[in-house]
Amino acid sequence: MTTPVTAVAFDLGGVLIDWNPRHLYRKIFGADEPAMERFLAEIVSQDWNARLDSGRSFAEAVAELAEAHPDQAAEILAYHDRWHEMLGGSPDGTVAILRELRDAGLPTYALSNWSAETFPGTRQKFPFLDEMDGVLISGEARVAKPDPAIFREFLARFELTAASTVFIDDWDRNVAAASACGLIAIQFVDAAQLRRDLRALGLPLAAE
Repeated sequence: MTTPVTAVAFDLGGVLIDWNPRHLYRKIFGADEPAMERFLAEIVSQDWNARLDSGRSFAEAVAELAEAHPDQAAEILAYHDRWHEMLGGSPDGTVAILRELRDAGLPTYALSNWSAETFPGTRQKFPFLDEMDGVLISGEARVAKPDPAIFREFLARFELTAASTVFIDDWDRNVAAASACGLIAIQFVDAAQLRRDLRALGLPLAAE
């Protein structure tokens, strides 16, 4: 027998918020896309950013990296000073799903890898975050997805049952980790596919 869904948790970046460092670095590197991609892959890499999401100080991390790469210090410092320029908009289709679920009385949450330093400004930019029943970011928990500890913290904090909680994320490794922790895990592709996936679980969403 299938357990009824009693809560839905969303990742933020890539699902509800268009966060992408390319929004900033295309302004800095201009038409030199290969140089920008090398910088993002080799300097301000995903692993480096993940440590910020896990609670490392922006000022410390940026200063250390700028010292190690003095020829690109200005570009590295922009990662902190102009961080807000990495935020695009919010996918209307995904926010519409969030609000339909809320209107139907289903509790909604956010569970996201995000720096505690930059999240307050993000929250001001995206007021739908205040409509949610709870938000847990990795910078606050000081542990990031896909570590199982953050899923356990999330479930305990909001008194949720894994088997009746849907978790949506765009990274396959986070989806796999959530599933291993017992959540109903969905990999986000786009809003249309998410709507179909949630309707297949019996959630009260209109058809496309």
